Amino acid sequence: MKKIVLNEELSLYFGKFFPIQNPKNPNFKHIAVVGLGGNEGDVVKTFWSAYRYFSKDRRFWVLETSPILKNPPFGFLMQRDFLNAVLVLQTSLSAKELLKNLLHIEKQHKRKRSFKNAPRSLDLDIIFYDNLNIKTKNLIVPHPSWYKRVSVTIPLSFVKRIAQ
Repeated sequence: MKKIVLNEELSLYFGKFFPIQNPKNPNFKHIAVVGLGGNEGDVVKTFWSAYRYFSKDRRFWVLETSPILKNPPFGFLMQRDFLNAVLVLQTSLSAKELLKNLLHIEKQHKRKRSFKNAPRSLDLDIIFYDNLNIKTKNLIVPHPSWYKRVSVTIPLSFVKRIAQ
């Protein structure tokens, strides 16, 4: 992977699947931006696995991915640095159905929810879903405070075709 150091805390990695761009697929009606994060195990390999899941599942079309950002943790600081990226998907699933799929993928990658901001093997969050504002007990879109987190804003700055 190619590494670009942004500063003493932040680095970008460019390699297999991150970043990529594909043409838009007219067979899907929704666009979702999904944040990926993790700091336990082989996170890059886990991101590749998530990418392959979406690429092989006929309910999804991977439109674009960002490079991977290495950044320090927030909240609970006594843990390894995180790797983060964003994935732009086209799908015919509702936001609720997409969330259900993301939770399933996290579980497949042995995600444990021991406490807030705990270390994790894989974290998948819906950052945006179309241009909708959704607020339910289990889902808030856009993701709260996304704009305050370099773990989202820097990878998102590399995504070119969110609204196309």
